[in-house]
Amino acid sequence: MSEIGIGIIGGGYMGKAHAVAYACVGALFDTRLKPRLEMVAASSPASAERYRKAFGFARAAQDWTELVADPKVEAVVIASPQETHRAIVEAAAALGKPVFCEKPLGASLAEAQAITAAAESAGIVNMIGFNYIRTPASQYARRLVAEGEIGEVTWFRGEHTEDFYADPEMPASWRTEGEANGTMGDLAPHMINAALALIGPITSLMAEIETVHPDRGGVAVTNDDHAQMMCRFAGGAMGHLYFSRIATGRKMGYIYEITGTKGAIRFNQEDQNSLWLYRAEGPEAERGFRQILTGPAHPDYLPFCQGPGHGTGYQDQIAIEARDFLEAIADGAPRWPTFRDGLSVSQVVAAAQKSQATRQWQDVVQVKDMPQ
Repeated sequence: MSEIGIGIIGGGYMGKAHAVAYACVGALFDTRLKPRLEMVAASSPASAERYRKAFGFARAAQDWTELVADPKVEAVVIASPQETHRAIVEAAAALGKPVFCEKPLGASLAEAQAITAAAESAGIVNMIGFNYIRTPASQYARRLVAEGEIGEVTWFRGEHTEDFYADPEMPASWRTEGEANGTMGDLAPHMINAALALIGPITSLMAEIETVHPDRGGVAVTNDDHAQMMCRFAGGAMGHLYFSRIATGRKMGYIYEITGTKGAIRFNQEDQNSLWLYRAEGPEAERGFRQILTGPAHPDYLPFCQGPGHGTGYQDQIAIEARDFLEAIADGAPRWPTFRDGLSVSQVVAAAQKSQATRQWQDVVQVKDMPQ
């Protein structure tokens, strides 16, 4: 058992979540590597020092370059804006340091490709942060689908909907500037990742991407508010995905429905400790969706709680990610989802944007078609 120095770049919403996760993950999962909060970097030295005191880091960095270069930082966690990801990954990869990067992988498909290439060429352990798919309920749903418990999948419907910009009077901010910060860059990757994880590769799609409120307080909005796509999966299933930051009433609408020849599954992240399962068996008069409350019998639940139905939360998903990253480093082998999995999401987003521009169906370039 040995320590590993963790450096986190970014101390805001996700930076704090990762700091908390690495502070507790060793006790929760008894990991072989015990993380040490070594250094934090932020948008300014003053911010980094504030986060150091608040989160318990040993040191604050002047900037991310100092953090990555520091020999006591043995693994890097990127929780900064997507336009910073490429430079950080390339610097860490050059030093052979493992990297965990928040989604989306890059601010564009080209950046995602470059980031993946840098990590794979250097042979470093790499992971991307898609935390919602790690709930015990969604892990169990993946198992049910993979083991054929609902038969052949024929249909998938997924959405990631929130309402933080539903009010037309909300002022402009960094979220309303640039394509990478719109709904297709912010919310869509999570549900696309879920679709790929649950059903498999998307081969073709037709998308509509729209800015509903083009002006906020006299400032032009330069990205999208919501989008939808019809899609076809490699296994033959049809699908529909919807993403929105203006979905009035939705706070965490990470929702999916899976229809199979022998059953069906429903899930809603706003009720993340429940999974609804339908099995086409028994007398017709007794059939119906059954609510399954997650508990110690489901994946990654027991480390947090011994009581069925007591539930896990958002922060626990980040701790599960931290466990997987530490175990990948200890094994010297990749753990899902890697940067290549993040690249596959970026490829779907790029196909959707091309579909919007051409008003036509588009094939999705698969990861296997890209240079290794």
